[in-house]
Amino acid sequence: VPRRVTPLQDGSVKILEMYMGINGQRLDRRQMAARGYALSATDFHIVVSVWYSHAPDYQYHITYTVEPMLEVMWRAERSHEDTRYKILFPITTPLMPRPPQAVDFTNAEERLFGIHVGTFLDDVELKNITFSTGTSTLEECVAKGFIVQEHRHPGGLKSFSLKVPFVATEVLKHNPEPLVTTYTLALVFGFLIHPEETAFAHPVEFTASLQDVVLPTIKGTCDQHLFYIEVTFGNQGKNFETLIEYKPLTPELEQEFRLQENETHLTLVVPFTAKQTAFEVEFRNITNDLELPLTFFFMTNNWMLADFFLSCNFPLRTTMCYPNGTITALAAKVESVPNLIPGWLTLKDKSCKPFFSDDRFAYFSFGVDSCGTTRTFFDNYMIYQNEIGHYYTNRGNTYASPNDPEYRQLHPSLLHRQTVSCYYMINDTRTVKFGYKSHSTYPSAEIGIGQLDVQMRLAQDSSYSYFYQAEDYPVVTYLRQPLYFEVALTRSNDPSLELILESCWATAYEDSSSQPSWDVIVNTCENKEDSHVTLFHPVTADARVNIPSHFKRFSINMFTFTKDDVILKDEVQAMVCDINDTSEDICRGQCPRRSPDSRQPRRISTGPVHLFSSK
Repeated sequence: VPRRVTPLQDGSVKILEMYMGINGQRLDRRQMAARGYALSATDFHIVVSVWYSHAPDYQYHITYTVEPMLEVMWRAERSHEDTRYKILFPITTPLMPRPPQAVDFTNAEERLFGIHVGTFLDDVELKNITFSTGTSTLEECVAKGFIVQEHRHPGGLKSFSLKVPFVATEVLKHNPEPLVTTYTLALVFGFLIHPEETAFAHPVEFTASLQDVVLPTIKGTCDQHLFYIEVTFGNQGKNFETLIEYKPLTPELEQEFRLQENETHLTLVVPFTAKQTAFEVEFRNITNDLELPLTFFFMTNNWMLADFFLSCNFPLRTTMCYPNGTITALAAKVESVPNLIPGWLTLKDKSCKPFFSDDRFAYFSFGVDSCGTTRTFFDNYMIYQNEIGHYYTNRGNTYASPNDPEYRQLHPSLLHRQTVSCYYMINDTRTVKFGYKSHSTYPSAEIGIGQLDVQMRLAQDSSYSYFYQAEDYPVVTYLRQPLYFEVALTRSNDPSLELILESCWATAYEDSSSQPSWDVIVNTCENKEDSHVTLFHPVTADARVNIPSHFKRFSINMFTFTKDDVILKDEVQAMVCDINDTSEDICRGQCPRRSPDSRQPRRISTGPVHLFSSK
C-alpha cells in the first residue's frame, strides 16, 4: 500500500506504530516470524507478504494469498494530531510449480543410502514412504532401522532426509559383473498439505555399486577310496548350481554322493568307482589317475563360477598271479579312449572274452597255458604274458579297433594294448609237509580240514562302500526302506570257489528258529510268494573285491510282521562250491532251476534292525 495516503495526509507525518495481521487479527513479531510473514516499509510503500501451499494434479505448487490487515498510526507535524488507519485487502497470487529436489548423499563405504528432499513450506507433512516391498509409515520406517528426519530452514521452510542401509530388504541387489554388486533404492515419498489434507507424491531412485562380492571357494582331497569336495559359500550365499559332467545333480546323485550343506558350506563325497569319474593309468606309479569334473554356475546370470577338476591317484591292482597257474586281469575304460566298450576286449586268443564286463571294466580269468599266453625265461624267472586288446577282422586280417586303435592301459608309448605279465621263480625251494599211507587201491584225495570264513554285513546304501559296525546295531529304519546285504567269503584267494546263498529268512527275535519268520531267499532264489521280491545285485571287481564270485549282494524292503515297532533279524544259510564241479544241484549258481538239496550249509546272521513305521 502507499506509504502516503491522501487526502488523509496533507503534509509531513511521522509513523508512530505499524502492525500487520490476518483476518482482522493483529500479529506480533514472534507470530509473524513463526509463520514466515514479513512487514516492511520503503520511502513510498508499506509491504506485507504471506505464503500458502497447494497441490493441484497431485503435484506440489505454492501460491501466495494475503488478506492483510495493515494498521498505521501517524502524527501530523503541523497539528500534532494522531491518526490511526486500518486497511483489509485480500490478494492471491497464481499457482507456481515447485517440484521437490532430491539430493543423493549416499555413503558407499558405510553401505548407507542417504536422501535429502525439499524444500517445502510449513504446511507440508511427510506422511509415508512406499518401497518396492510396500508402503510404510514413518514409525514403521524407524522400527526397521531407517533414519527419517525433518529439517527446519529460515523463512518458514522445511525439508526431509532418509537413511537406509544396503542390507535392508527394501534395497534391490543384482550383479552386473561377477565381483560387482549394484544396490538400488527406489521409493516414493507421500506428503500431505494442511489444512485441506491434500496429498501429493515425489518418486526417487538412487543406485550405488560396490566391488564387494566374495566368490565361493572350492577345495578337494582324496583317500584310498573317495573324493572329498568342499565348497565354502561367498558373501552371496548359495547363489550357484552344481553340475557334474555339465548336468545338474539329481536327487539320486545327491544321495549317492552324500551331499550335505548348511548356510556356509556344501560337501560331496564321491566314490572313485562312480560312473561320473574318469580313469587314466600311470605306468610308473602303478596307480589309477581319476578325474572328477564339477562345474559351478551362477543361477541368476548363468555365469560359470568355476570349472573344477579333482585328479587323484587310487591304487588299483589290475593283475593277480596265483600259484596254481591262474591269472586274473582287470581292464578299465580310460578317459583317453572314450569310445571303448570293455565287453569287446579279448585276450590274444580272440575266443577268450571277459569273465565279466560292464560299461567301465572287463575282468579276465585264464590259465598260463591258455588264451595265447606266451612264456619266456629271464635270469631266474619264467615270465608269462598275454595282451588285452580290441580287434576286428577284415579279409582274413586282424587289426586293432578303428575307433580306438591306441588302447593300452599300462604304457601309452607301446602298442596301446594292455599287457598282462606274471613272474614265477624257476629255482625256488619250498618246504611242504605231506603224509604217506599205502593204499591197496588207486590213490584218492582225502577230505582235509581248513578254515573258510563267511561274513554277512548290512551296507548303508546301494554303493556297498560303507557298512554298519557292531556299535551301530540295532539299526533304525522305516517301513519299505531298502536294506542292502552283502555276504562274503573271506580268507580265500581261490577263484575256483563260489559262494552260494541257499536260504535267508527274517525273524522278530534273537532266536533264529523263533516265530513268526518270513523267507527272503528260498532254494537260492527270491521268495516268489513275496510281493516285494528280493533283488540280487551283481558284484564287480574293485579295490575291495578281488574275486567277485566270493561275494553275493541282495536287497529287501523293510517290512513288519504285525506290530508297528519291531526288531528284525536276518539269518542266511550259505554254501561254498567249486565252480568246476556242478555235480551238486546247489553248486550250479545262484538261482538256477534245480531240485531241493539236502546238504548242510553254513549259517550266518546280521545284527538286529529296529523298525519304526513312517507317519
